[in-house]
Amino acid sequence: MRATETHPLSPFLPENAKILILGSFPPPQTRWKMNFYYPNFNNDMWRIFGLVFFDNKDHFIDTQNKTFHEQQIRNFLQEKGIAIYDTAYRVKRLQGNASDKFLQIVEPVDLAKLLAQIPHCQTIITTGELATQTLLSQLPSDTTIPKIGQCVRSEFLGRELYLHRLPSSSRAYPLALEKKAAVYGEVFYFSMANMF
Repeated sequence: MRATETHPLSPFLPENAKILILGSFPPPQTRWKMNFYYPNFNNDMWRIFGLVFFDNKDHFIDTQNKTFHEQQIRNFLQEKGIAIYDTAYRVKRLQGNASDKFLQIVEPVDLAKLLAQIPHCQTIITTGELATQTLLSQLPSDTTIPKIGQCVRSEFLGRELYLHRLPSSSRAYPLALEKKAAVYGEVFYFSMANMF
């Protein structure tokens, strides 16, 4: 019987957050290169951020040591008001890896509790199909499922939300890094033009 894992990281929630990025769940800790989100060196999230904001995929990457500049990432997100967490709080890994298709969600994130800590946030970005499905399970049933790169509106506990679905930053998702960065860039520009 598979063990149930509880999310190992606290939500990263700057007080000024206007954007919340939600993935599904962290990879097994044996793959971590830092104690923060998207810690697998083969995941391209921080390369995407480097391209979008600095036109340099290695801006947040310590290429020599094959790790990330964790404090630099944290400082950047804090400055820009970007929060990060995941849609699953407790999971079972059906095959012991990081693949979403082998994750069984036992308990989703408490969305109400999460959003209460970032009162200025109206934009939620999901990174992948499972994250999107898990988020939508907590929203009104008439909320439209956004296609990749699209935005839909919803309401949650009286707060208007703009939901964006983006391609997974995993290399298993079949889209070139530069094309992923282009989609992410459009959403960030739409969500918070003063970030550029």
